[in-house]
Amino acid sequence: MVKNFSRKSIAASLLMATSVMAAGTFASDKTEPRSEVYQNKFKQQYASWHATEESKDNTDLLAADPNLVVLWAGYGFAKDYRAPRGHMYAVTDVRATLRTGAPHAAGEGPMPMACWSCKSPDVPRVIEEQGEDGYFTGKWYKGGEEISNTIGCSDCHEKGTAKLRISRPFAERAFDTIGKPFDKASRNEKQSLVCSQCHVEYYFEKTEDRNGFVKFPWDDGTSVEAMENYYDNIHFADWTHKISKTPMLKAQHPGYETWSTSVHGVNNVSCVDCHMPKVTNAEGRKFTDHKVGNPFDRFEDTCARCHTQSKEFMVGQYEKGKAKVLELKAAAETQLVHAHFEAGAAWQAGATEAEMTPILEDIRHAQWRWDFSIASHGVYAHNPTEALRILGTAVDKAASARIKLAQLLAQKGVKQPVAIPDISTKAKAQAAIGLDMDQLNAEKEKFKQEVLPKWDAAAKKREATY
Repeated sequence: MVKNFSRKSIAASLLMATSVMAAGTFASDKTEPRSEVYQNKFKQQYASWHATEESKDNTDLLAADPNLVVLWAGYGFAKDYRAPRGHMYAVTDVRATLRTGAPHAAGEGPMPMACWSCKSPDVPRVIEEQGEDGYFTGKWYKGGEEISNTIGCSDCHEKGTAKLRISRPFAERAFDTIGKPFDKASRNEKQSLVCSQCHVEYYFEKTEDRNGFVKFPWDDGTSVEAMENYYDNIHFADWTHKISKTPMLKAQHPGYETWSTSVHGVNNVSCVDCHMPKVTNAEGRKFTDHKVGNPFDRFEDTCARCHTQSKEFMVGQYEKGKAKVLELKAAAETQLVHAHFEAGAAWQAGATEAEMTPILEDIRHAQWRWDFSIASHGVYAHNPTEALRILGTAVDKAASARIKLAQLLAQKGVKQPVAIPDISTKAKAQAAIGLDMDQLNAEKEKFKQEVLPKWDAAAKKREATY
């Protein structure tokens, strides 16, 4: 039955709705970005989620492996690259890294708004309020006052419930592209897809009206070769290498892609099964542990549910696979570092673009495959077999580039081996590629002191209206 409303009653209703929205109250279907509002309703889940702050390892990976500085010369990762840590640090770490620069005003800084996209439930909130075009427009500084809550409940769950959801429209489109629409997925599949909103390879799509729109390069498939083909076909490059002048690709963290072809992936053992197991609380009730971390730390609740072998045996198998991956990773890095410097020497000796094109393609593909095989961090456990396969092709392609370079350098009259500068430490490697780290660090400290307090105050003022 249709009710009849007077113009007066309609006007009054609209005025009331407008007043409520002006006061900052969320509509019932809008994202609630503050995880703390759920700490009473979901006590165990909230407490275990909050415990991710115990995952404090923030190892400086450039210091551990200075080769990385050379491989990423001309790109932000050569300035700063650290081991990922608990979800509680997502916003803290993206603010702190040298990669996001030290902007003091809108329009400044090296990175687009897209750099916030996996860091906070404020991201879907802003997309709901502004649309994707509104959210992605502008540079990273623009999001500082808006993106304040770290990865939490509303990234994966519908408001106020345990029901899983996809909170990023760009992720939903990607899952549709590979024939895995979220609304038709099984419970197990959904548990992995919600993680895969962020733990994937992605890039910042640039068009005439968009500068940095997140897209997963899955149009041709999710294998390393399929994504390489996709990038080549659209002539995409994340940056141009400072030494070799190669149009480079930077892999992000393709955890979903490497997991999906593993034994666990093909048997639909989800991310949650290993990283967020069901555990029993003091009252004997089961709940999903949201302290995402190493499955070996909770062996009885994770691995032992399927495997009959001891923890010592399973850890031993993991360490053997990891050692093999690291050995081949190091071999690929050595080849690539030499290839970059040798390509630089070829340019200096007068090589032409036509002569260098096939060489640079080999370097591009070799480094993409090297990066893809190790960038997810968890590949040693997820799929060491695939990592070894990909790294083998990386070594082959890097070697192919060096053979071509040796021939070209000889043609140009370069008879001596190309000298590699001292890159034995992070500091020496950064100096070798021309980075002024004292200046970069000083600028970042000034940013932390002058900008972050303003962002925090603005976020606090905004949330006081909720």
